[in-house]
Amino acid sequence: MAQVVAVIASTHHPFYYKASTATGEDRPPFADEWVRKVTAFRETLTRAAPDVLVMVGSDHFHQLWLDNMPQFLVGKAPFYDANWYNEEREFGLPRMTLRGQEDLSAHVLREGLDAGFDLAFSNELRIDHSITCPIITLRPEADLPIVPIYTNIFAPPLPQPKRFVQLGRTIRQLVESWPSDLRVAVVGTGHLSLELGGPRQFGPHGPDPEFDRRAVQWIADGDLDGCLAEVTLDSLHAPGNATHGFMDFMLMMGVAGDGRKADYVDTYDLFHTMEAYFTWYPQGAPA
Repeated sequence: MAQVVAVIASTHHPFYYKASTATGEDRPPFADEWVRKVTAFRETLTRAAPDVLVMVGSDHFHQLWLDNMPQFLVGKAPFYDANWYNEEREFGLPRMTLRGQEDLSAHVLREGLDAGFDLAFSNELRIDHSITCPIITLRPEADLPIVPIYTNIFAPPLPQPKRFVQLGRTIRQLVESWPSDLRVAVVGTGHLSLELGGPRQFGPHGPDPEFDRRAVQWIADGDLDGCLAEVTLDSLHAPGNATHGFMDFMLMMGVAGDGRKADYVDTYDLFHTMEAYFTWYPQGAPA
């Protein structure tokens, strides 16, 4: 059976690529430290030597819209085009083509349905920066096949936080039941406190530093009980209007396992958000 050799959760800031590649007067003052942190974080995936990446993200109203909004969707295509034009224009993101791991996608879809998740699927999925940004930061060669899994964190009615956790646990089980000898890393990206288009968007840090502190502690400690006791669909409005992306972090805690402390934790306060990076090694830290 396949092995889950790394579980990785991070934010997916779309300006990292532009900031990290800028030179001279165009290079922002925070870029060097950001690159240093991302380079160290990248090594946690490299050490795990995965063959396949299961990528959890959320479409930013690019392909999924109010005329057809699945709660959870699995991509099952041989290739995935990325990014979208507005992401190229606004963030400077490159166009990419990523190879799909169709066998694992089919396994996750079939077995996920049988496990009680009414998963949608797409054979023609085009992916956006919630998946390409972590590939740029963690695997810039973009040479590994992927299984993209999209969650709905934007368009109410949303699944409850506990459903994200349940899906995370199920993803772990499904990957480990895949009849293959390949090594799989599960990578998911979300948000801490985040405000988009609101009065708290551009501050010296995220809109709710206290929520960020508690969120990082929950994730680092694997404290799912404490997290689920406090986080609700209603409570997530208070730290910022886009903070429901934190439920994707909760999904990754489900993948890692209840009470499982992260093997790697790092954060970086930027001008309007806290970046966060976590890695777990289910098989033990690689030598």
